[in-house]
Amino acid sequence: MKHLGPSETNLLDPRLLRLFDALFTTGSVTKAAENLGQSQPTVSIWLARLRKELDDPLFIRSAEGMLPTPRAEALIGTARQALEMLRRLAELRSTFDPASAKRRFVICMTDASHITLLPAILAHVRRVGPGVRIEAAQIGADTPRMLQSGEADLALGYISDLDAGHFQQALFPQDWVCLANAKHARIRDSITTKDFRREAHVLIRSGTGHQLLADALKEQRIVPDVALELPGFLGLPAIVGTTDLIATLPRHIGETLAHYYGLRVLDCPLAITGFTVKQYWHARFHHDPASQWLREVCGELFQQQQVRGLHRSGRPKKRMPRDLPS
Repeated sequence: MKHLGPSETNLLDPRLLRLFDALFTTGSVTKAAENLGQSQPTVSIWLARLRKELDDPLFIRSAEGMLPTPRAEALIGTARQALEMLRRLAELRSTFDPASAKRRFVICMTDASHITLLPAILAHVRRVGPGVRIEAAQIGADTPRMLQSGEADLALGYISDLDAGHFQQALFPQDWVCLANAKHARIRDSITTKDFRREAHVLIRSGTGHQLLADALKEQRIVPDVALELPGFLGLPAIVGTTDLIATLPRHIGETLAHYYGLRVLDCPLAITGFTVKQYWHARFHHDPASQWLREVCGELFQQQQVRGLHRSGRPKKRMPRDLPS
C-alpha cells in the first residue's frame, strides 16, 4: 500500500475552504449551511474537521454570532486566494482557435489520399487557420505507434487491424473501378471479365487496396497480364492516358484521376471486397481540443451520413472490410 507523504496528507479539502469562507462571511453555521447547500449537521462535522486540520477553534460563538479567532483572521486572505485559484482552474477550458493557432499536424495517409483527400484538407485549413501547417506521413505498420506517441495526430485510410486504445470513425465506403484510356480501341462503356483477362494491365503495388485486389485475383484464379508495375499513383494517369493498359483501383482515387486527366471510369467486373475509409486516432488525444478540431474538419469534409459513428478499438481482431463502427 502506498503511504502518502506530508505534502499529500496536509492538503485541505476544498469543501472545508468554502466552509471557512462562508462562516467568515455570514458568522452563522445555519446561513453557511444554506449557502453551501448542505445540512447543518454536515456543516458542523466539516467545521470540526477544519478546526482539527488548522489546530485552532477558528470561530467562537457569541451574541453577535460566530466570531473569528485571530488565527482565522490571519488565514482568511490566503483561504480566499486559494478558492479563487480553484475557481479559475475549474473555469479554464482548453480550446483550439484555428484562426490564431500556430500548430503543425501530422496526418498518416496513402499517396492516393495525397490526391483525393489532402487538397480539400489543405484548402479548408488555409482558409480558417492560416498559421496551421500540415505534414503528410506514410500510413503503414508503424502508424498505430505514431498515433499513440503523438508523432502523428491522425491517420486517414483503411487499417485492417488496430491495437487497443485507438478510436476510429468511418468516412466513406469504397468499391472498385477500372481506368482506361478514353480512346481505348477495344474498351468503351463497360468492361467484362473476358476483357479483364484479355487486356494488359498496370498494377499499383502499394496502397490500401493492393492486398484486397491480390486476394480477389487469387480466389477467382485470374492471372492478369501485367505489363507495368508502379509503386504508387504518381505516374498512373500518364501511363493509362497514353497506352491501352487497364488499371484496377478503389473508386475514389479512380474517379479523381479520371476527372483531372480525362480517363474513362468503368465498373470493375470482378468481385473485389470493398472497404471503408476511416480516420484513426489514439485515446490519449481523444479529448485534446486541437485533435478534436482536426477530426471535425475531416468529418465535415468527407463523412457520409450513412456511415457516421465511432468506436474505440478493443483487443486486436480481424474485421470484415465492410464493417462499420458500432
